[in-house]
Amino acid sequence: MDAGVDLFGVADIKEIKNEFAFSARLLEKLNWAVCLGMRLNDLVMEDITDAPTRLYSYHYRTVNLLLDQIALKTAVYLNNNGYLALPVPASQVLDWQKHTAHLSHRRIASLAGLGWIGRNNLLVNPEFGSRLRLVTILTDMPLETGIPIKENCQDCRRCVEACPAKAIKDVSADFDRAACLAKLKEFQKKHIVEQYICGVCVRACAGKGILL
Repeated sequence: MDAGVDLFGVADIKEIKNEFAFSARLLEKLNWAVCLGMRLNDLVMEDITDAPTRLYSYHYRTVNLLLDQIALKTAVYLNNNGYLALPVPASQVLDWQKHTAHLSHRRIASLAGLGWIGRNNLLVNPEFGSRLRLVTILTDMPLETGIPIKENCQDCRRCVEACPAKAIKDVSADFDRAACLAKLKEFQKKHIVEQYICGVCVRACAGKGILL
């Protein structure tokens, strides 16, 4: 795509706006969400074994920053054409205990037909797996929305077997957030990375990507 993203989708968010950590007044006229996705580099991901790498940490931040810049430019374009638009950061956690942010990019992406919520509690795209970062722009511009896909993880359990925290279960709703956060804190305490990231389950969910 011209913007440099790998995925584009639109979701109708009228029925889920109450889930967002924004005021009702701010969201009143914003009934559509544009979701953009960027693929993570396969070689960076394949370098991960049982813990995040500094290379992955840098790549993660860089992709998030690039997505934020694209979202901002998209919002400016919509504003300049007479529409309201709110870019929501690719990575901005409000509550680490609950793993929540202003909104769930993966939830919006699934509604937009870009994938499904996998056992790892992340978006799984048929082509890229979970090797993605996402960003969202909320707008009042009427747009054609995507259709949620009916695919799922079926019998794949690679992320369950790979998870160093044993936080991933057979059902995504049973994901152990506390165990995941404890492992993220452990990685940071050991100075493996400076932020709360892991990437092991992301590496395991490669979609049609390479597996070295």
